[in-house]
Amino acid sequence: MDTAGAPTHVLFLNWRDTRNPEGGGSEVYVERVAAELVARGYRATIFCAAHRAAPAEEINAAGVRLVRRGGRHTVYAWAALCYLAGLVGLGPLSARRSGRRPQVLVDVCNGLPFLAPLWTRRPVLKLVHHVHREQWPVVLGRWAARFGWWVESWLAIRVYRHCRYVTVSEATRRELATLGVAPESVTVVHNGTPELPPTDTGLAPYPLLVALGRLVPHKRVEVALQTVAALAGELPGLRLVVAGQGWWEPHLRQLAEELGIADRVDFRGFVTEDEKAALLAAAWVALTPSLKEGWGLTIVEAGAAGTPTVAFRDAGGVAEAVVDGRTGLLAEDVDDYVAKVRELLRDDEARQRMGAAAQRHAASFTWPAAGERFAALVTADAVTRAGERPVEACYLVP
Repeated sequence: MDTAGAPTHVLFLNWRDTRNPEGGGSEVYVERVAAELVARGYRATIFCAAHRAAPAEEINAAGVRLVRRGGRHTVYAWAALCYLAGLVGLGPLSARRSGRRPQVLVDVCNGLPFLAPLWTRRPVLKLVHHVHREQWPVVLGRWAARFGWWVESWLAIRVYRHCRYVTVSEATRRELATLGVAPESVTVVHNGTPELPPTDTGLAPYPLLVALGRLVPHKRVEVALQTVAALAGELPGLRLVVAGQGWWEPHLRQLAEELGIADRVDFRGFVTEDEKAALLAAAWVALTPSLKEGWGLTIVEAGAAGTPTVAFRDAGGVAEAVVDGRTGLLAEDVDDYVAKVRELLRDDEARQRMGAAAQRHAASFTWPAAGERFAALVTADAVTRAGERPVEACYLVP
């Protein structure tokens, strides 16, 4: 509660939401944590980019308010402008200028931050899923990548120097330290494991691999395709389902054709939660060949279905989402990745043992635990004291 007895209001700044066609694990995390705060009596608002799949403003089933303005590149400026103007928009949920202001802002950095400390005097928590050092040159051209990395690794470090950081893995905490962020100022709040709907689907009668996630270059679905091509000769029934959507899909389809495995690969596109549950239950092995992940939400989702995962050892938080040799396998390079997948496909006993362990491991991460830990940060003495400073600017929402 704030000093007036009203619920503490937390404003999340995130570039996307889960209804955005390009939304992913970061968006799931933000919305689930926000929902947990609401369940504990807080108010929570998420400001994110607008898109055609959702209205400009809404309150979701968990009681979290979503405000959508701007686009992929302009959402950052829109957040600052709306906040300073105290104006959300013209919809039925819109607020005009009001004395009620969020007590805490959570600035989610997906490569580019919102730089909230420059335009608010309220306390700011900076949420970083992972450092994007490797992704910048993969996604952008040379000069744009250099600029993005400068913002993330130099400018943002200085703008947020007095802020508490939150991240989702010890791996990201260690990497932030290499940029000059003191480890003691970083709190790790793990993802919870999303609940999968019940399914009657059993294990596929043929070797089935699944790659689940957005289809963008840094997810490296190419490695999954190369793995199928390498093992197709020795495993004639081998199949791969690629579940997800993204602008990189045409390139991946072309590569499947070039590798001669188009008939073995099913580009499933967006899947519902029921379809995802059935797919993960049927899969023998889940593939996460990402260049970098803060945690690896799809890994624990697969684990919840009893499916082990193969990922790369140096891909950030995946080395915590996968317990190497117990809940899945971590590879050193592409050749080793193929070898690890072959090992699991050929060894039924090891695969079943790891799948059972993966299920237990996934069950140890819950959203209520994440929400409780996040709530402690929101109400920490340091945050409360910072929030007591006088504020002149008008706020985004009441």
